[in-house]
Amino acid sequence: MGDFIVKHNTNGVWYGEFASLSAKGIKHGISTRLGGQSSAPFASLNLGLHVGDDTGVTWQNRQAFCQALGLSADHAVTAEQVHGAVVYQVNAQDAGRGSRHYHEAIKDTDALITNVPGIPLMLFFADCVPVIIVDPVQKAIGISHAGWKGTIAKIGQKTLLAMGQQYTTNPADCLVGIGPAIGPCCYEVDKVVINKLQENFSCWEELVTPAGDHWHLNLWEANRQQLREIGVLDENISLSGICTACNTQIFYSHRAEAGRTGRIGVVIAL
Repeated sequence: MGDFIVKHNTNGVWYGEFASLSAKGIKHGISTRLGGQSSAPFASLNLGLHVGDDTGVTWQNRQAFCQALGLSADHAVTAEQVHGAVVYQVNAQDAGRGSRHYHEAIKDTDALITNVPGIPLMLFFADCVPVIIVDPVQKAIGISHAGWKGTIAKIGQKTLLAMGQQYTTNPADCLVGIGPAIGPCCYEVDKVVINKLQENFSCWEELVTPAGDHWHLNLWEANRQQLREIGVLDENISLSGICTACNTQIFYSHRAEAGRTGRIGVVIAL
């Protein structure tokens, strides 16, 4: 966890960042559940507009989180995440889409990329894997939402390849941060998931640990492996190593909290 640091802002918000990305001047942050206004079961820094929390309070939380990072919540671009593998290229005219109202977010999308300065890309998580990608050479960024379906569909890999198509990004130049998500200690899956994993990962046996008639799946490593496949250097990939299900006092966990919980936000901007 050495590269991932949790900070406390003067406005009360607690959030994490990757030192390797901050060293490149990239504004980014991974929120915790600490320092917001939401009531239980969303206490307290819920950033998801679609979970049943008070939307006015959620907007206040989004403003506080972005303020802690020196970013504008009004300009943030979000998506209606569906556990798919669609990557959307964000342009200047998209600024603010979904920042205040869920129905205005980009439809059916689980990854965002841009090379436009000043537009924060923001996605939401409660066990799924946040994958943050920075191309410091071509000045482009991306963010992916990788649950088991997105991970198996290689959404992180597809996000970086889309950056290559749009911005001539070279994977070898990129820095990647893989944020807090449910860990292999807690993520138990069945044969349906394993069959899909076998179809898409030749190294699938390295990603699982048998547990009776189920398996424990390492989503962190699955996302790292798919990026290594296309040329991201090992030394440029940072894992937070934090399991959200083990740490519900700090992060939201859909599985550990039986689906009734909030969402952390992951944001990045040029």
